Amino acid sequence: QVQLVESGGGLVQTGGSLKLSCAASGRTFRNYRVGWFRQAPGKEREFVATINRSGSLPYYAGSVKGRFTVSRDNTERTASLRMNSLKPEDTAVYFCAAGISERVLTYEDEYDYWGQGTQVIVSS
Repeated sequence: QVQLVESGGGLVQTGGSLKLSCAASGRTFRNYRVGWFRQAPGKEREFVATINRSGSLPYYAGSVKGRFTVSRDNTERTASLRMNSLKPEDTAVYFCAAGISERVLTYEDEYDYWGQGTQVIVSS
């Protein structure tokens, strides 16, 4: 079992940067793919990025590709989402998730464990 806790959210101006962190408990963290999702007010939760077990293969949604970077450190049992060139439309609650499959997972029901989320607000 994996428990996930996100941190690093906050208020930032358009064009600014934030780095979100996801701390995992449980020795099996390295066996799980990590995904990042976000949910804006009144909208469904959407896929943002994912990274495979070893951390060698990231994959991004088109809306964030080139601006966001996903990474992980299996020794520290953490994952990160570096967000640059932030836009007001990036405002959302951001969640990290863990899924057992090594395939690229972009749907929330493919993930087994979720954090509680961290709020990101980008002001215009």
